[in-house]
Amino acid sequence: MVIRFSFIVLTLLMMHSYLSAAEQPEHVFLMIGQSNMAGRAKMLEEDKQPIEGVQLLNANSKWERAVNPLNRFSTLRKDISMQRIGPSAGFGPAMAAHFKDKSVGLIVNARGGTSVKQWQPDQPLFLTSIQRWKQSGSPKLSAVIWHQGEADATDPDYLDRLSIVVNALRAKTGQPDLLFIAGEVYGEKPVNQKIRRISKHIPNTDSVSAKDLTVFDGVHFDRESILELGRRYAEKYVELTKKTKFPVKR
Repeated sequence: MVIRFSFIVLTLLMMHSYLSAAEQPEHVFLMIGQSNMAGRAKMLEEDKQPIEGVQLLNANSKWERAVNPLNRFSTLRKDISMQRIGPSAGFGPAMAAHFKDKSVGLIVNARGGTSVKQWQPDQPLFLTSIQRWKQSGSPKLSAVIWHQGEADATDPDYLDRLSIVVNALRAKTGQPDLLFIAGEVYGEKPVNQKIRRISKHIPNTDSVSAKDLTVFDGVHFDRESILELGRRYAEKYVELTKKTKFPVKR
């Protein structure tokens, strides 16, 4: 009886260990920025279904099946009613399709209306993003996906300020070569010229274009455009890591 009980306990412990390991995604991405990263596009009913192959870090620092809105667990987000479809909703499925049998995890921590100054290493947005990463077990990050710039459309020092953010993220995560991908904002704003030059200014970085994307209110990308932006981030990630073009459904 003792032997049988011990066997049952051992089996349960092994199962718990397996489940705990399975809860930790193999590829984790930190998704940060302002309102377009949080997502302001209208959600359809189909967007409310769980996203196959993608996990989301929740408020209890546990991984769960990703369901839109993906910024709902952001520690400093605006009201939940403002959280809708963001680029993570296009990025996550594209990465899951690329990695196939390997799980994808997203830590989404965006806040609308914030400037790059509010993302500096001593500011709450930066600190809570790092805190969430640590609480998830400090996994190795595959990349940081950044969409911010509307609040700094004409800031001549944008790249210098962003460089501080990138270097601090790399220092805090212990990944000196951590990949950082930034996205252009809507329209021909001066900040886009700086975002396009990011790879020349900061090592191991690159950018994605917002060309041909559309907005519904002058600033925020509509649903189709924000999903396409997410797929462009995925394309860029694979291009940079695999040096091959990533086929996505258009």
